[in-house]
Amino acid sequence: MAEEHQQKWQEASNPHVLCANNCGFFGSPNTINLCSKCYKDHCLNKRQMSKAKIAVENSLSDAPHALIDMVSDVHALHQKHEPDTFHQISTGSAPDVASDVHAPSSAATKLDLEKLRPETSSGKGVVLEGEVHAPAKAVVRNRCRSCRKRVGLTGFTCKCGTLFCGTHRYPEKHECSFDFKAVGKEMIARENPVVKASKLDKI
Repeated sequence: MAEEHQQKWQEASNPHVLCANNCGFFGSPNTINLCSKCYKDHCLNKRQMSKAKIAVENSLSDAPHALIDMVSDVHALHQKHEPDTFHQISTGSAPDVASDVHAPSSAATKLDLEKLRPETSSGKGVVLEGEVHAPAKAVVRNRCRSCRKRVGLTGFTCKCGTLFCGTHRYPEKHECSFDFKAVGKEMIARENPVVKASKLDKI
């Protein structure tokens, strides 16, 4: 009882506690002895750290899918080059033995794919996104050719035919292949024909 009374007396005698971050404002026991701004920043940092942790965990869990795609690409490349070796054998030319020693067999590659394939709770294999090949869309990216900055609709097309941002749009700022001097001479010659007076007859 005496301790509770002493604690209440201390709170009443010293109601203002400086912020724990030493920012100069007063803190509150409700906000971990932080002022309102520092407490808000503290909560925001906690949220950002938890989001970053989740993103890292998700990216690490996606790593096996990327490995499966890489192995399937190697398998497709190996199958692409197998008919060439059969053609060389039938024509009588000897295939390169050094390249065949390091190339994995198709059975070994299929075995590796089966090991890396994640399974569902029912025990059946999951259909991966990399297995279904959809036609690739040609996506036009509006980026500056020099600094790769995304320019969108505000990009400038130079006379050399490439897109640039506001900083690199000038020919001096990028390696422009357009010959402004020759075009200028041609334009002046076309617009200003040479005017020659007829010769005067001598008296």
